[in-house]
Amino acid sequence: MTIQIEQTLPDLDIAVIDGEADIQRTTTAPLFTGRKVVLFGVPGAFTPTCSERHLPGYVRHFDVFKGHGVEVYCLAVNDAYVMKAWALSQHVPAGLKLLADGNGAFTKSLGLEMDGSAYGMGTRSRRFALYAENGIVKSLHIESPGELRVTTAEAMLDSIHR
Repeated sequence: MTIQIEQTLPDLDIAVIDGEADIQRTTTAPLFTGRKVVLFGVPGAFTPTCSERHLPGYVRHFDVFKGHGVEVYCLAVNDAYVMKAWALSQHVPAGLKLLADGNGAFTKSLGLEMDGSAYGMGTRSRRFALYAENGIVKSLHIESPGELRVTTAEAMLDSIHR
């Protein structure tokens, strides 16, 4: 079942990439507790839409989110080394954290996994964005397959500042 508005985000192991720092292993609770966070999920690092449009929008608008006191995290079902290489190739600024959900456990616990087997990708994340305060989901947006509209940086800025 997909996570719902007003539910608490689960606490599971995750690898975090933050700028050029070493890969950190933690659980998700400290990433969300006491913070305002936009978490957006992508089907995969280095995939066309994710690399050309989705992540770059959040990189461009990162300072706007920070100015509103909102942290930004990008989640993908990829290993930490792939996510680190993607962060470097995309010039992701320190503070915009990439979360490597290598086995998809966190994604599955959110109910936001998809079967990408037809494309040789296995289980991946659906394209989504959520806004959470203190670990509690306040808004959730899930894209229809093949679309990028409701989960862009611009859409999320509009959504959380209405």
